[in-house]
Amino acid sequence: MTTFREQRTAPDGTHDATVARLKQENAQLWHAVDSHATVDQANGVLVATLRLPPAAGFEVLREVSQHTDIKLHTVAETVIAWGLGQPLPKPLDQVLDTAVQRRSHRGQTPDRPK
Repeated sequence: MTTFREQRTAPDGTHDATVARLKQENAQLWHAVDSHATVDQANGVLVATLRLPPAAGFEVLREVSQHTDIKLHTVAETVIAWGLGQPLPKPLDQVLDTAVQRRSHRGQTPDRPK
């Protein structure tokens, strides 16, 4: 049998502080899960369209993020949009091509849809 106990705030407010901290941590974890899913989807786009091995796809995303100073999840969102037919912005397309050339499993640049 489960019983419900009313939470009482300690005189020093520690309960409220703990609840606020846990809510913030929960929000951060959900953001991380969403961001991870976006990166996985973008990796899938690279694997499917450029025929890269999955590990190489992630490395390409990471390299593009580092060389363009754009957050990884933002690069991933852009790659997903590209996979759906939107053009890549100029700095991203050049850095993406370079990163793909470095990690192509044949040592050749795979044909990239424009």
